[in-house]
Amino acid sequence: PRQDDRAWREIDTAALRANALLLAKLAGPECRLMAVLKADGYGHGSVLCARVLRRAGVRAFAVAALTEVIRLRRAGVRGTILILGYTAPEEAELLVRYCLTQTVVDEDYAKRLSAQGWHVRVQAAVDTGMHRIGIKANDSEAFRRLYRLPCLKFTGLFSHLCAANMTDSQGESFTDGQIAAFLGLASRLRREGYPVGQIHLLASAGLLRIAPLPCDLARPGLALFGAWETQEERVTSLPLRPVLSLRARVASVRTLKPGEHAGYGLAFEAVRPTVLATVSIGDGLPRCLGENGGAVLIHGTRAPIVGRICMDQLLADVTDAGMVRGGEIVTLIGRDGTEAITAEEVAGQCRTITNELFAGFSGRLGLTTRKEKAGP
Repeated sequence: PRQDDRAWREIDTAALRANALLLAKLAGPECRLMAVLKADGYGHGSVLCARVLRRAGVRAFAVAALTEVIRLRRAGVRGTILILGYTAPEEAELLVRYCLTQTVVDEDYAKRLSAQGWHVRVQAAVDTGMHRIGIKANDSEAFRRLYRLPCLKFTGLFSHLCAANMTDSQGESFTDGQIAAFLGLASRLRREGYPVGQIHLLASAGLLRIAPLPCDLARPGLALFGAWETQEERVTSLPLRPVLSLRARVASVRTLKPGEHAGYGLAFEAVRPTVLATVSIGDGLPRCLGENGGAVLIHGTRAPIVGRICMDQLLADVTDAGMVRGGEIVTLIGRDGTEAITAEEVAGQCRTITNELFAGFSGRLGLTTRKEKAGP
């Protein structure tokens, strides 16, 4: 980071590559990764991560929206890029111009996209029970109608396992049914000679718990970044490495007397002589973090967040952290000495999941890469 950076995300590119290699091994020798980089690469910087992953051999990516993928293309990112979400059919020209692949979210959407007259690459979403997008897996005739539409070039078929992170009998049974429905549909369509293309079913949770499956692609997102939705879901036997650290600088330090208050709504009251550090970050951190045990690391010591988090600043009680001066670096996610704060810990304190935490990180946060150590 520059000396004048107020707050930044630090990306460990070696960890990102290591995670990609581990996930590719889990997927199996006949399956390739389609890296999901929606929400600016889960807050890790989609362009940076795409470049790192391409050097690691990844040639397919997925995002949620047209604006996300245009950003990647304009940054020179090549390869297949699938838009997982909705794109207005009237934007078909842009889909062609940027060599994109669009998800067919249902049959009516396919008809409207085809009617635009542009020859668009598409992949068909299959509803195997999540009931979010896609055509029902048991409606083979709808897929036959789909493949007969003009102007649509089908390159793939996919679905999503919505209970892959459930370990009880209900979740496992539901997931087994989804897998059977999807693979059965793909097999039927292929036997009938339809251009099914590449099939993919496993996202992060499925790849970590179920793989391998007889698919062409796997779609890891969160797992690429060494994170789990919650601390409870972490599988310690899988050596995924956290990719992101979140750091900021101390803007100012002041001492409060017992009984003095600080912050909006006078939410913090000093009960002893207290040293408060104003930390130059608020971006993406839920207001409740300080109320639920949130902390920062400074000098290898945990310092509790106190008062209400502001849009651009927060307060930390650094009384027990030794001499703290303005300009020093504070860690909000990551490691400092022997202490570490994980994204899962912060998400849990905010009563959310890491996906939502990462997606909330503002573009105002700087982005830098960690200096890699020599070696394999």
